[in-house]
Amino acid sequence: MFERFTKAARATVKGAAAHAERGGAAVVTPEHFLLALLDREDTRAAAVLGRLCPPEHRPSLLAALSDARRRAGLSRADAEALAGLGIDVGAIVERVEETHGAGALAGDRKDAGWWSGRLTFSREAKTVLEKSLRVALARKDREIGDEHLLLALTALGGVVAEALADHGVTFASVDTALSSPAPL
Repeated sequence: MFERFTKAARATVKGAAAHAERGGAAVVTPEHFLLALLDREDTRAAAVLGRLCPPEHRPSLLAALSDARRRAGLSRADAEALAGLGIDVGAIVERVEETHGAGALAGDRKDAGWWSGRLTFSREAKTVLEKSLRVALARKDREIGDEHLLLALTALGGVVAEALADHGVTFASVDTALSSPAPL
């Protein structure tokens, strides 16, 4: 599948691995793909992100991702569903962090147990890669670009899609922006 990736898409995947490594994660996650996309310049995804989520909105996007990481990767929808069952995720996070330190529920740290030294992709990250192929095929594109990775991130739900949607970046808005005649 990687032979169908454009140079920009390959750079995004490498950038995601670099973000994971710098963050001390043992696996590459969809969040790392988004962070790598935010780093990119002069690509289709970078242009769309620049229009839909301008740089001045990025700190709140990154804060939303950080908050989700603190909640062990639970989306707000997950936390609300648990609240409906009488489980206060915020209270649990506070108690765990009192005992084990800030960010204790962030998970997948290299120092959390055995680690081979080689980054792998989480199940969710692999799903993003697979979905990017499906999106490219559905759009009748011959190659998988970083824009397909962005579309996949918005289409699959979860924390990254939720944070992006809160900032106006949805599958529909990205698809529209990619189809618009404005220069990318």
